[in-house]
Amino acid sequence: MKIVIIGGSGLIGSKLAVLLRQAGHEVVAASPSTGVNTLTGEGLREALAGARIVVDVANSPSFADEPALHFFDTAGRNLLAAEAEAGVAHHIALSVVGTDRLLASGYFRAKQRQEELIEASPVPWTIVQATQFFEFVAGIADGSVRDGEVRLSNALIQPMSADDVAAALAVVVGESPARSRIEIAGPEAVPLDALVRRLFAATGDNRPVVTDAEASYFGVQLDDRSLTPGTGPRLGTTRFADWLAQRARA
Repeated sequence: MKIVIIGGSGLIGSKLAVLLRQAGHEVVAASPSTGVNTLTGEGLREALAGARIVVDVANSPSFADEPALHFFDTAGRNLLAAEAEAGVAHHIALSVVGTDRLLASGYFRAKQRQEELIEASPVPWTIVQATQFFEFVAGIADGSVRDGEVRLSNALIQPMSADDVAAALAVVVGESPARSRIEIAGPEAVPLDALVRRLFAATGDNRPVVTDAEASYFGVQLDDRSLTPGTGPRLGTTRFADWLAQRARA
């Protein structure tokens, strides 16, 4: 079966491509570097010819409000129109747990637009909402520096490894379109500030982490529901401590 991965050269897309090829699928890892650009439409028709499933894991190159909205709106419209023309049977999109609770952020408003476009499309769909990745925790810390301190909320977060995200998407590829959202998350919920302290302890980062319940997360005030899934999520198996140990060995 031919499967096209939009964003196929990125963190999740490259891992997913390996899993799907190992399962015997014909995989097209589509990205601007391979001549497929969802913003301009370049190469889309050729890439989607004969495709049964499209998995969209592409992300906006900018988290700023207007560029992110432009990316997800324009790319989403172009991709879904091309899929409808090509007769794609299942559109799978990677989104974020809590998108509808994080709309104070322009980036998450853009992700919400992406989800709305998918829901309105004639192409059968599944939206997979994932919690934050272990690989992004350092970036969250760097974005929370104020006057030399890393100021973070102690709201709960339930992050997961990129490997587990790719594995969960590979499972959804083998399922019928849900026409709904599926939540995926890591095996444990921990306070955000404590998570970053664990990372710093493992990496020797001496920056002070200050617990601040009012600290924003990309412009959003957090509570324990903001970054955690609802009931019945599909859980990955990799714990943060194990992921840190794997990185140390590597």
